[in-house]
Amino acid sequence: MTTPNLPTSMATPAYVLDVAALKRNLETVARLKRESGAKVLLATKAWAMPDAFPLMRDTFDGSTASGEYEARMGFEDFGKEVHVYAPAYAPGEVERLIAHAHHIYFNSPEQIAQFGPIARAAGAKIGVRINPGYSNATLGGALYDPCAPCSRFGTTRADIDKLPWDEIDIFHAHTLCESLADGSVGLIEHVAREFAPYIRKVKAVNFGGGHFINKPGYDLDRLIAAIRAFREQFNVEVFLEPGGGIVVNTGYLVATVIGLHWNEKNLAILDTSASCHMPDVLEVPYTPDIIGAGKPGEHAHDYVLGGKTCMTGDVIGEYSFPEPLQVGSRIVFTDMMQYSFVKNTTFNGTPRPDLAILDEDGTYRVVRSFGYEDYRQQLGS
Repeated sequence: MTTPNLPTSMATPAYVLDVAALKRNLETVARLKRESGAKVLLATKAWAMPDAFPLMRDTFDGSTASGEYEARMGFEDFGKEVHVYAPAYAPGEVERLIAHAHHIYFNSPEQIAQFGPIARAAGAKIGVRINPGYSNATLGGALYDPCAPCSRFGTTRADIDKLPWDEIDIFHAHTLCESLADGSVGLIEHVAREFAPYIRKVKAVNFGGGHFINKPGYDLDRLIAAIRAFREQFNVEVFLEPGGGIVVNTGYLVATVIGLHWNEKNLAILDTSASCHMPDVLEVPYTPDIIGAGKPGEHAHDYVLGGKTCMTGDVIGEYSFPEPLQVGSRIVFTDMMQYSFVKNTTFNGTPRPDLAILDEDGTYRVVRSFGYEDYRQQLGS
């Protein structure tokens, strides 16, 4: 990947959305919708930047939320239809959700019995999440596998006949994570094969997220063919709700070296943090790519990059660089739109990075900076 044309004077750390890259990915979504007939929703749990929603609104059919605040944001900032699912709803939550959500998904017969009448009375469509027993989470193992043993997500086959199918509009099966076409198509075929009697009772099927449709190597033609075959077989509407798969390789986290250290290896301390600003580096774990850097030993100068917090494990990874790093060296991490800034923390009082947009004409604009008051307010009055 080439280095983006970023201003040398920009403040770091900063998450930067590359509009040209986002528009290329949106073309994939448009083709998927056009050729398969499916509806595509933006999963805001994976990525949500309201300043970019105007670029996306014409391509998507709506948004999907994993909680009350995401649903409200989808309603107020994205517009179009809003879908929401949670494994359980707190007292009063469904009553508040019906002001924003057009489709509400429930996790179990108990949840539908408790809250379904409230949603139905408000005119919302009723969905149920099913655990179909199909695992294809290619990232993070059981940590990101909704069908892992003892998963709390979805009604299992043992309880599926306890569901009030005459009250259910949407069959929902979300089982993927960063899956290529083998996973997407495998899920669709598995549901068609194993759950046909139940599919014939509903008006729509939602195959959830995790379809990494913009990842290099994803066979979009296979997904399109599978959706078309499924729709023809069952005569139902099909939804997909990718989040990370929409913003693959559309942005960066730009950081600066603020300190150098030696302890058996060369260490570089950055003004960013794995713990605060890219938590999946520690949770998955994985090592993000850096423009111009390589694996240890690939170039002449090896460094372990770490964050500025007091946590010993706040380590991003080990890299090599063609030239020695210096205080002030800029580091550009790639593929930093999905999940990174929506999961930020301010541990240690670490400031959150700027949110910025790099427009197609090269204009760089900061859409939000965060200061002490943002940190202080989350800690109480």
